[in-house]
Amino acid sequence: MIAVVGSPSFAPGASPGDAAEAGGLAASIARAAADAGAEVQLVGRVGDDPAGDAVLLALARGRVGHHALLRDAGRATPFEPPAAPISDPDDVDPIGALLAADDAAGDAAGRTDEGPGPLVPGLPLDAADIALGLQYVGDFRVLVAADPLDEPGATVVADAAAFVGAALVVIAGHGDLASGAPGGAIVLEAPEADPGGVFAALVGRLAAAMDRGVDAAEAFRAATAEGGWERAAG
Repeated sequence: MIAVVGSPSFAPGASPGDAAEAGGLAASIARAAADAGAEVQLVGRVGDDPAGDAVLLALARGRVGHHALLRDAGRATPFEPPAAPISDPDDVDPIGALLAADDAAGDAAGRTDEGPGPLVPGLPLDAADIALGLQYVGDFRVLVAADPLDEPGATVVADAAAFVGAALVVIAGHGDLASGAPGGAIVLEAPEADPGGVFAALVGRLAAAMDRGVDAAEAFRAATAEGGWERAAG
């Protein structure tokens, strides 16, 4: 099993009549891992509101478990702006898309009417939230910390992974790759924006492969090759 730590947001459908989705990087990683065949639980927080209800339904459609998703009556579920639809995901150049999105997000700073914009964070989690959520998850082989963590939160995920002997993947915030991370963790820097979910798909495939028992280095090579980030050998 894979546990993904990070709160989802509410993402409206790309077109009128489309079902809402669970937005945010953590939910996208969890969905990608589920698509790769893994059993996944999302540890996070949403508001106790209609948007939070829609997020739970979207996670269920994506075969992502939400037993560890806390409901908060005091705060609203964040909304993610609708993304432009992609006609054929197989035509997306992942490296080019991420570079272009970072450029566009920087150019559109302070504007909300154009550009992909930064990834919208969900409700924050503190160390106690993470510890409680992981108790609901139970045993897991891979732990992905998708949202930025403070020092107590980082200690909780590191201790939880070490206690069960799980692999730990930490997603550093954009520009924060040099910041401290638990020893032994695989650390990846998140892009400022993730058009087409290509970065989330990479992390989800990586986690799913390690959950199957694949060595971390080989899992990373396979995940990048499958996503078109590098030419596969042979």
